[in-house]
Amino acid sequence: MDTVRVRFAPSPTGSLHIGGARTALFNWLFARHHGGVFILRLEDTDTGRNIGEAAVQIESSLRWLGIGWDEGYDCGGPFGPYRQSERFGLYREEARRLLESGRAYWCYCTPEELAAQREKARRRGEVPRYDSRCGDLTGDGRRAKEAAGIQPALRVKMPKAGATVVKDLIRGEVGFDNATLDDIVILKSNGGPTYNFACVVDDGAMRISHVIRAEEHLSNTPKQIVLFNLLGYALPEFVHVPMILAPDRSKLSKRHGATAVDEFRTGGFLPEALVNYLALLGWSPGGEREQFSREELVAFFSLDAVTKHAAVYDVKKLTWLNAQYLKALPLERVVEQVRPFMQEAGYLSASPDPAELDYLNRVVEAVRSRIHTLVELRDASAYFYRPDFEYEEKGVRKHFTKPGVTGILARGREALSALPVGRFTVEGTEEAFRQVIEELGVSGGALIHPARLALSGRTVGPGLFDIITVLGKEQCLLRLDRAIARIENNLEQA
Repeated sequence: MDTVRVRFAPSPTGSLHIGGARTALFNWLFARHHGGVFILRLEDTDTGRNIGEAAVQIESSLRWLGIGWDEGYDCGGPFGPYRQSERFGLYREEARRLLESGRAYWCYCTPEELAAQREKARRRGEVPRYDSRCGDLTGDGRRAKEAAGIQPALRVKMPKAGATVVKDLIRGEVGFDNATLDDIVILKSNGGPTYNFACVVDDGAMRISHVIRAEEHLSNTPKQIVLFNLLGYALPEFVHVPMILAPDRSKLSKRHGATAVDEFRTGGFLPEALVNYLALLGWSPGGEREQFSREELVAFFSLDAVTKHAAVYDVKKLTWLNAQYLKALPLERVVEQVRPFMQEAGYLSASPDPAELDYLNRVVEAVRSRIHTLVELRDASAYFYRPDFEYEEKGVRKHFTKPGVTGILARGREALSALPVGRFTVEGTEEAFRQVIEELGVSGGALIHPARLALSGRTVGPGLFDIITVLGKEQCLLRLDRAIARIENNLEQA
């Protein structure tokens, strides 16, 4: 195989959604697997739909996912510029070549005339298409149109007989009847290029070897193949990856939950988990395994394993996978990812000192095995930073109202207070509590459950002795005192 050159070419009209992110990932994996080049190109010619910050958001999302590019509109490369808005001269030059060779013609039809043609075709039960009437205009006819002030568009003469065959590396050969193909516009009346034309000129000029894109672009491909041939460019390989559908197999939309990469980022998902999940939407290396490192994805990725059928988006599966990564990743990586969430909540300063970071490490280690997202991790850590929490009402009724509970908690407090610093460990604190339980002749839950509620305000969470050792002796004693006082106050009022 010659050098692989692939591109991801988003339009800056909004945030990067999972469909676009999956397309970018497949291109990136294919390039990295073959030691090729991955290009980031911006299709920004539709100024009416462009959003100012969208390009920055797309870049940020790709970088967060770990999808880097070798050539692009921000870093340049040998075939730049990589913004279509900066390539108008090239498009016009290539359009001029087609016009001078007789393969293109000026079209003076107004929007109203085109709409009338489409309506007539519909009434006849035909597929609406342009009837090529301007292709036969004489010089006098064109001059008359221009004298009337009509700004023409430039159309390409498409073949009218036979079929154009798309050789897709996933779907095989897909034929399109040429009789259904319009003489497509390549330059609009304002002089700007159309999507199909700019795309082909860029792919040809940038020597793209494989066009890997979403299935919905398949209908554009026969038109683009004709343009590749008319312009004399080498034809790339085409790959149309399957659609991503909602769980009910309808079109994926906001009503099905988060769909933009930024939403997953702010929702507390790890980039490692999202990349892993996106890779499995329409691709499988075989077997039952579901977790793959980035390096493994690069090593295993093959277009042969991309499916034809639609992939189904399942946020429950992604959430489960995210939880597995939160458990398995090195602690420092999880801490790095959760830091902004903790800072936003006020649990961590903007420039934390070593003591703050050490405490954060211990909190994250205690909590991370029981949560699914970084947002959950932050929320599940709240009581480690806020001693003035409310107690769960259900827990209060179940554990703080039992006869003798204050005495049991008081004995537990004494046991912790008596422990030397060197014994204030998970093993040491558990041994101290077990001795209290044995001496009092009560069940383990009689001390452990109310102690957990007293220290955290919650009935579930990390192991009690993990909570105790993370909080430290001073904080544990203060919280036990607070709970005992609360129970005794309620008893007096009852």
